[in-house]
Amino acid sequence: GESGGFSAGGDDEVGEMAFKPAGRRLTRWTMEPSEDGHEEHYGGASATDKAVTRRRGLLQRGKSTSLTGAVGAAALWEKGHSGHGVKTGVFDTGVRSDHPHFRRIKERTNWTHEPTLNDGLGHGTFVVGVIAGQDDMCHGFAPDADIYTFRVFTNDQVSYTSWFLDAFNYAIATEINIVNLSIGGPDYLDVPFVEKVNEVTANGIIMVSAIGNDGPLYGTLNNPADMMDVIGVGGIDYSDRIASFSSRGVTTEELPHGAGRLKPDVVTYGRDVSGSKIQGGCRSLSGTSVASPVVAGAITLLASTVPEAHRWEILNPASMKQALVHTASRLGGSVPQTEQGAGKMNLVGAANYLDGYTPRATLHPAEIDATRCGYSGPHCRRSVYKTGMPLVFNYTVLNGMGRNGVIHGEPRFVPKDASMARVLDVDFTFSDVLWPWTGFLGVYVSVSESSSFTGIVEGTIEATVVSPPRLGSNARQVSVAQATLKVKVIATPPREKRVLWDIFHNIPYPPGFIPRDNLDARGDILDWHGDHPFTNYHTAFEKLVDAGYHVEFLGSSFLCFDAKNYGTLLLIDPEEEYTKEEVAKLERDVKEEGLGLAVFGEWFEAGTLAKMRFFDDNTRSWWTPVTGGANVPALNDLLQPFGIAFGSAILNGKVAVGKHAIPISSGANLVRFPAGGYAFMVSSQAASRTARGGAASADSSNGGAYGFGLTPAGKGRVAALGDSGCLDTSHQKGECYTFLIDLVKHLGGGGGDALVNGVTPLSADVGTLSTATPSRMPTDFTPFSKTLGSPEGAACGMDAN
Repeated sequence: GESGGFSAGGDDEVGEMAFKPAGRRLTRWTMEPSEDGHEEHYGGASATDKAVTRRRGLLQRGKSTSLTGAVGAAALWEKGHSGHGVKTGVFDTGVRSDHPHFRRIKERTNWTHEPTLNDGLGHGTFVVGVIAGQDDMCHGFAPDADIYTFRVFTNDQVSYTSWFLDAFNYAIATEINIVNLSIGGPDYLDVPFVEKVNEVTANGIIMVSAIGNDGPLYGTLNNPADMMDVIGVGGIDYSDRIASFSSRGVTTEELPHGAGRLKPDVVTYGRDVSGSKIQGGCRSLSGTSVASPVVAGAITLLASTVPEAHRWEILNPASMKQALVHTASRLGGSVPQTEQGAGKMNLVGAANYLDGYTPRATLHPAEIDATRCGYSGPHCRRSVYKTGMPLVFNYTVLNGMGRNGVIHGEPRFVPKDASMARVLDVDFTFSDVLWPWTGFLGVYVSVSESSSFTGIVEGTIEATVVSPPRLGSNARQVSVAQATLKVKVIATPPREKRVLWDIFHNIPYPPGFIPRDNLDARGDILDWHGDHPFTNYHTAFEKLVDAGYHVEFLGSSFLCFDAKNYGTLLLIDPEEEYTKEEVAKLERDVKEEGLGLAVFGEWFEAGTLAKMRFFDDNTRSWWTPVTGGANVPALNDLLQPFGIAFGSAILNGKVAVGKHAIPISSGANLVRFPAGGYAFMVSSQAASRTARGGAASADSSNGGAYGFGLTPAGKGRVAALGDSGCLDTSHQKGECYTFLIDLVKHLGGGGGDALVNGVTPLSADVGTLSTATPSRMPTDFTPFSKTLGSPEGAACGMDAN
């Protein structure tokens, strides 16, 4: 049968949006040259998104490789498995009912405002072909599966959350077994969408989704693939190399107090994959939109290997994810888990895992070895020592026993060597309820004050999971989930070698409309990559570690660390507010305890922010930026005791400091700086255009703007740079890692005076207390803040010592 469904917002027209696409964003896909040489390319989810989405180059077509052959589907076909009896839904652009490649298109539904069930773009047809195609030139995995198509995108690549909600409800009602979503976006707080995804999986539907095409940048995981109970898929090529476009982890939802989860879950072929055309025939496509149906097709085939009599008693979102992640093959070389997840999907291994499967709970990842770099990166770049901030690890609990369960009692760390029992203090936090199918287990590792041990400590994390009885039984289900953990304990480093990186005062999207840092990066309207040493600042973090520094993370307020332990405190692109207590403590820490303070700010200009306001056609509401690239008014309050303030100019150019030429891209100027300090001007300065391409922002044509300053402050030192872009891999025009290392050396008391050698200090203050500085936005910042009216601002988390 065929039917059509329409959402409440189905007849709305999409207006000219300059900054946010209407509806949820598609994972960007790239189509190769077709058979006749005509080049096609599809980008974002809507006409609006296409206007702001970076266009990716067309790939050159190489040697054709059999997808199903490379994955090993023939081994299961030879046993008579081909997807029979499995109902798979494809949420995409539709498909023709009489397409020659497909045997069993059972139902097509339309949830858009367009009066058609057919595919006018080709993306939905391709996805269905990868899952269930029967053409020998582009054979799918499960040609005998029952295919249900849900048309949720128009031919203009427009979609709305409400269309998805209606289609999800229908998928639940029709008892679909598996769904593929080759879509994604950065908003993990789209509450109606996220809650509906949870409802879908709670009904036993296995959901597969593309991890995103925002690689090679880190912190770019797309939703819903980043959700615990969804199987998120990244892409590789036929040489088992991570595809450049495949989004990287970690998840950012748990920050700042926790550590991101391991995503993607698995990777598979996503480059130069052959699939079906709209009218028949085959063509190649690349993207995680392609990798997702490879896994969805494989799962459909895997499901058919389980006898129908108890198939759906055994299979569920958790047990299928267990089969994939616990049998995946790690890629060669030093590919970190943030890129490959558990590794390359192993179809035959997963089939063997499910053969005779007994419902159980497991932990993912099953192993973290923080003593060796490579797969365990970035954890391997941190050791544990006395007085240090705890190392934080995030395990996902996969509960194959049922859609709900609990962790019974307290998890435990069992050292491999019993004599090591008193070396580490290991604390835990975990989900109150495992629902649906999954939960988190946070592990905080520090060194016991009574221990003098240095060396390797290895052991097992154990958590007892309890679920309700299975149908027909009165006995509770109990399983002990385990994972190995190995860390390196070292002697406490000297103060000048210890750097504390503040992550508490960063507010990445989506809690609020936080605009991008580089105004010239038109492809991103949001600052959504996490602002974390494991995501878009991972290179800066790695460079510091490689230079011999021990970098710790501050996930709580300034009240939660002892300044005597650290040489330098890093504040990079902060958007948060500061309490009066934090301001007072930091002044004491610098002036009395000798702490070095390095602040990397960003632009904040009222006119530019006003022009960024837009009407979101999906939520029917006005979106207003809650702050600038950084929260300059809050930073100015923090820096006021040191006589430092940022202004509202938006600078572009370079700052020469010693041997370093620091690139400035949409940076703030310094309008106050104390006498006795060193101030450096921006050269080759150009006016920065506002995000809509309007007039130059205020004061940006002033040729005498200071962009960097360095000053003594009591026993300590303070440095302020108006831009963080040289440390941020998101939209980097130039890097400044060696400058960062020299700056930390200078601030922390380890030397590094070459930054100011031969430079004349200021003989008088730059600016006064009456100098004009930016004012806060008129929006209420409280809902987005951890410090304003929130007990979290005064509390020290488990990640603090």
